[in-house]
Amino acid sequence: MAMAFKMATTGMWVTDECKNSFHQMKWKKVLRYIVFKIDEKSRYAVFDFDFVTVDNCRKSKIFFIAWAPAASRIRAKMLYATSKAGLSRVLEGIHYELQATDPTEMGFDLIRDRAK
Repeated sequence: MAMAFKMATTGMWVTDECKNSFHQMKWKKVLRYIVFKIDEKSRYAVFDFDFVTVDNCRKSKIFFIAWAPAASRIRAKMLYATSKAGLSRVLEGIHYELQATDPTEMGFDLIRDRAK
């Protein structure tokens, strides 16, 4: 699910649709992940990661991932960097944040290791 949002610090704001979708993911477990975008290359994502601890307990942690490919333009990277804090503040309940410019920086093993 991809959604645009606006953020006050950059002349933009987070839409109600973004907030509502996040709450559905967090509380109702309707969605596993949400992808937010401003332009065509960079993205933010929230991911509800389920795992089992070494004590055999089921847990869930929400990850906030900021994706800005290394090949992105400087202006786009700056826009995403300034909007990131505002968006993550609105999406209350995020446990971990990841910044990625390459797919290897947000792989399953990395997420699993961060969650434990």
